[in-house]
Amino acid sequence: MNDTPPTIDSPAGFSAAVRWGLEHAIERAARRIVAVDPDFADWPLGDAALLERLGAWMRLPQRQLVLLAADWNSAPRRHPRLAAWRRTWDHALSIWQQPDEPDLELPTLLLDDGPLLLRLASRDPWRGRVELDPRAARLQRDEIDAVLQRSSPGWPATQLGL
Repeated sequence: MNDTPPTIDSPAGFSAAVRWGLEHAIERAARRIVAVDPDFADWPLGDAALLERLGAWMRLPQRQLVLLAADWNSAPRRHPRLAAWRRTWDHALSIWQQPDEPDLELPTLLLDDGPLLLRLASRDPWRGRVELDPRAARLQRDEIDAVLQRSSPGWPATQLGL
């Protein structure tokens, strides 16, 4: 793995940074990875190789992947491979819907339980950064954990109908 995170200056740069961040978290054997986005539309969550690496990581004891979004409605259409993959890994996957609070606007973040912090500042133009800063990551985790405590489960693994 390259030690230098990619520059986030385009959609491709963002995808590369997400892959780099996930790979970094997996390599350091993080126990928890948290991804936050309004709808995950720009994330490479349909990438088979990435899902395979996440699956291998999730086989390890006490691993958890947490996803928090404002809207999960388009996720099954946008990421069908993720939709199928998650049925296998539902026991280690925690998917949340943001609370219904008018002033809450979810950021785009990737965090692990260590120093990793990927933060997208803007999509127009694409700007963001990936840093390995334990203090900044801890502060961001605390903010997201507070939102997660008010959130509700989102995007069920199976749809029950009558």
